[in-house]
Formats: sequence, structure tokens, C-alpha cells
Amino acid sequence: MNAPPINMEIRWVGTKMKAVLHRIGYMMSCWLSCPRHDQSRLEPVEKHTELFLKPGDVLLVEGSSRLSVVIKYLTQSSWSHAALYVGSEQALRFGAKNAECFIEADVAEGVRLVGLSEFKGCHLRICRPVGLREDEITSLIDAAGHRLGHRYDLHNVIDLARYCLPLPPVPQRFRKRFLTLGSGDPTRAICSTLIAQAFQSIRYPILPLNSDTSVTTAGYVAKNDRLLTRRHYSLFTPRDFDVSPYFEIVKPQLINGFDFHQLHWQESTDSSST
Repeated sequence: MNAPPINMEIRWVGTKMKAVLHRIGYMMSCWLSCPRHDQSRLEPVEKHTELFLKPGDVLLVEGSSRLSVVIKYLTQSSWSHAALYVGSEQALRFGAKNAECFIEADVAEGVRLVGLSEFKGCHLRICRPVGLREDEITSLIDAAGHRLGHRYDLHNVIDLARYCLPLPPVPQRFRKRFLTLGSGDPTRAICSTLIAQAFQSIRYPILPLNSDTSVTTAGYVAKNDRLLTRRHYSLFTPRDFDVSPYFEIVKPQLINGFDFHQLHWQESTDSSST
């Protein structure tokens, strides 16, 4: 009996090795995604958030997982995660179940649909793009929805291992790039790049670069109207949607009117309290 060709043996070993690396990578990603404390015991900052969300909103999340701690350190921000609100009607087109109405990129499970309950107990912030037409919102959601099922390359264990250090010694100028190094598709590494790509697909600005070239129309040069240059989507982090001048911050507690005179305070018997 003839021995199997060497290249077949190499392919067999390669397949087995990929399976082992994928298994190790999945275990590492699950470990990184585990919360460092019990979020279910916490109260969210805003109640009834779902009543104030509109399709196209970006929901920022202050997570507590091991990966969240690293992202917050590297971005110098409270926000470690971002999800795109698509609404129940649009979510049904993508096969949503129950109350799934957000698209997010998870390091362990990939790009998926989730409900608001996924962020229970987390501090949240709603960032709303301004001036989008209905067709543009649909295109935005489609751009993110078409990536559902995409997964992070769990074979690249070294790429995942860089997140295992609680506070990696990375110089500040390299911190954003540290989040995307080594991955062929950065949207599988961090959630905000997925959303940034979706907004860039409809040419909506997040934090564009100002070019030195002015806009000219019929020979007229606008004084304060510069050409904008896109940043690469892999460099966006959740914090960028918060600081962007093109997103409105929506605070549900203030929408229907807020009068602090109506608040009831419990008087403290401790004279040292403030």
C-alpha cells in the first residue's frame, strides 16, 4: 500500500492545529468577556432607555469584563463597548428573536443581534446622529446587518493574548492601534470599528480629519469650509462617538422635562455627610 502523499499529511496536521488554536482562542475570548463582578446586582443609570431609542442610535456601554478594563485603559474613557440600535422592525429582517434590536461585535461570539437586557446593570449613553433620512438609516443598518455572523479570527491566539494583560504598558500614541494589531479584519477585534464602517458607508462623519484644501464652488473659496478626510475605521473606539461633534447625546431622564425641585431626598443623620 502506498503511503499518503506528504502534502496530504501536512494539510491534515494543519487542520488539526487550526482546530486546536480555535478552541484555545475561544476559551481565551470567553475568559476575556467574563465580567469581573456581578452586573445583575447593579442598577442602570437610566431606566426605560428603550423608549427613547431611535434606529441609527449608537449605544455606548461601560462594561466590566476583563477586555472592557483593557479597552477603557487604552482609550482613556469610561466606554468600553458600542452597539448599533436597529429597532425591532429592522431587526426582524435579519432574523431577530424576542427583543433583539441591537447589532454588536463580540470577541467571542462575533457580530450578532442582542437585546437591551444584554447590557443590564451597565452605565449607558445614547449617541444619536443628526439629519439622517429614512433611506440613509436603512442603508446604515444594512451595512452593519450584512456582517452578522462574521467572527473574530480565533486561530490568531497571539492576537487575543495581548488583551490578557490587565494594563498593558503601551505608550499613549500607540494605544488605539494596539486594539487592532494582528487582525486581518479589525471589525472582529473591537465593536466600534464595525459601527464606524457602517457610518462611513453613508458618508456620515464621526471624527474626520480636516484637510488643508478648501472647498471651492464656481471659483469661490469658502472661508471656513474645509475638505474632510476619513480616518481609517480600525482606529475608532467607543469614546469617539461620545466626543464627536456630529452626534447628539440623549439623556432619557431629561427628555420629558426635569425639575429637580420634585426630587425627594432622604435626610441623613450623619453630620459628616455631604
